[in-house]
Amino acid sequence: MQQSILVTGGAGYIGSHTCLELLDAGHNVTVVDNLSNANPASLHRVEELTGRKLNLHKVDLLDPVGLHAVFKEQHFDTVIHFAGLKAVRESTEIPLRYYHNNVTGTLVLLETMKRHHIHRLVFSSSATVYGTPPSLPIRENFPLNPTNPYGRTKLTVEHTLRDLAGAEPEWSIIMLRYFNPAGAHPSGSLGEDPTGTPNNLLPLIMQTAVGQHEKVSVFGGDYRTSDGTGTRDYIHVVDVALGHIAALKTLSETRGCVAYNLGTGKPCTVLDVLKSASRTVGKQIPYEIVKRRAGDVAESYADPTLAASRLQWQATRNLDAMCADAWRWQKTHPNGYTS
Repeated sequence: MQQSILVTGGAGYIGSHTCLELLDAGHNVTVVDNLSNANPASLHRVEELTGRKLNLHKVDLLDPVGLHAVFKEQHFDTVIHFAGLKAVRESTEIPLRYYHNNVTGTLVLLETMKRHHIHRLVFSSSATVYGTPPSLPIRENFPLNPTNPYGRTKLTVEHTLRDLAGAEPEWSIIMLRYFNPAGAHPSGSLGEDPTGTPNNLLPLIMQTAVGQHEKVSVFGGDYRTSDGTGTRDYIHVVDVALGHIAALKTLSETRGCVAYNLGTGKPCTVLDVLKSASRTVGKQIPYEIVKRRAGDVAESYADPTLAASRLQWQATRNLDAMCADAWRWQKTHPNGYTS
């Protein structure tokens, strides 16, 4: 069923890939983004790849007047909420900004949705809400104990959404807890374009491969893992985007607030990623093991069976595909969308 979808943060990395899949699925898409860490060129690429148009409003979620104007202009069936600051290390340095942006911005969005009688929401949460898990793989019913301010802002929003759905039964909310999105669109036209030095591993590796950095810093080589480096569940960004399409299909049957993991369930160490990327690029990518990073956990990977059974979704692209698509994007866009 065709819907009119509002996507907050839609010009960003995961947001733009999701907008592409939404348009391909026949939905009408409007994007709200303050463009503080995104380039509107990503949405032009989305339009080129799909042959369809979308609407972009440069509005900050902390601006209730501007946001109200967007909702007043057009009716939306559902909101997909990506907008937020997302760097773990940065969140430990400027926590107040993270709480204000991620939590207050969401509160403004929810109040605006209520004002316009819209009660269907897909929220971009994060596996960081789990913190250090009691066992592996991580299931949705595990204790929630994030180890950094970024993760705590996500958990604060999750609590808010559960309380809201408990108090007002007309809400239908799905929270998607991503593990580690990576890669790019297979076309090579759409990818991750971070501002400054990347916070995520794969874009840092690919920028190093094209000579923008001398080497990759690997944070911690003394974890109790197979090779001493941190273990993560890397998931292709297209699989993450398709997870939102699956969530939309079941949202009308959802009452209250439900969380799902989006991951592969297959852990990879940092050195595994470096080896796969080096094979893809065709040369050894230099790296250096440095001290652990504040707020990181040793191991984190998903049990994705709940999403498979209830959303009829599963990740289908492996680490080699993520590296191949990321390299296709990076080598043709060494400076991102400004290339």
